Amino acid sequence: MKLIGAEAVRKVLPMSEAVKAVRSALGAWSSGRAQVPVRERLSLELGDVLVMPASVKEVSEAAGVKVVSVFPGNVSLDKPSVTALMFLLSSETGEVEALIDGTELTRIRTGAVTCCATDLLARKDASVGALFGTGGQGMTQLEGMLLARPLKRVNVYDCDPDRSRRFVELAAPMAEARGCWLVAAESPEDAVADAMVVTTATTSSKPVFPGAMLPMGAHVNAIGAYTPTSRELDSQTLERADLVYVDYLKGAMEEAGDLLIPIEEGRFGPERITGELGELILGGKEGRTSKFQITVMKSVGFGALDVLCAQRAFNRALSEGLGVEVSL
Repeated sequence: MKLIGAEAVRKVLPMSEAVKAVRSALGAWSSGRAQVPVRERLSLELGDVLVMPASVKEVSEAAGVKVVSVFPGNVSLDKPSVTALMFLLSSETGEVEALIDGTELTRIRTGAVTCCATDLLARKDASVGALFGTGGQGMTQLEGMLLARPLKRVNVYDCDPDRSRRFVELAAPMAEARGCWLVAAESPEDAVADAMVVTTATTSSKPVFPGAMLPMGAHVNAIGAYTPTSRELDSQTLERADLVYVDYLKGAMEEAGDLLIPIEEGRFGPERITGELGELILGGKEGRTSKFQITVMKSVGFGALDVLCAQRAFNRALSEGLGVEVSL
């Protein structure tokens, strides 16, 4: 069994490679080539533990299980709020052939989902973005946005102004290398006012910006909320949206408070969900047709994304001699 730590994951799974894996996983799920049970959740006093199994038939079959812990209070302990381990299984023997740092894998693959959605749905001329949340997902979310569109400015907002400023300082070299200027926004309204690509990657249970302020033509990636009772988007954002896509419809209709709460309020209906990103990738659904349309992508994440990213990381680790071989 090969152990692949966070540093090795970053080397063998650059964002460009993760995007390829994610596109394949999205298409595989929407075309019926993946098994993806809705993840199991253990609700503990201070956080949640999620178990995410999946298998995917691509060139060959790949299978795995990811165990994720989401403990929002970790931020005050200077620890990641989301941590994970990924078990990649041999489709021939069922043995665990790799144990992979799932925290880094999750960050990269989720940024890749944002990249895919932004590439598929955002205006081609988008030049200003907004990023809500500067935790463990922040850097890869920003990278995904910039890979999809050559944004000239990204407004960064966190409920803690000091975290916003620290993130801007830390991320500035990566952004500036791509011709982008980062600004620590003073309020949610300032962050979203002129943004054409908006990404929310927070642990908030309440809306993080007012939907009334969302500019016409904006695209929104809602990444953070993962329970029926939590959301990052308010109901007005969903009411105003012309297209609403999800990464995994089955999971979204069980877990995505961003959709379920407006449905319960009677301000949004499930018939207004346009479809899955995989259907858009496969050509079965239509994307943006006007620069004035507001588009939304709600991601809950699902195991096939992790499996194909893990498989790609494992194959490259083998070819490049990275990771540590162990016997248990």
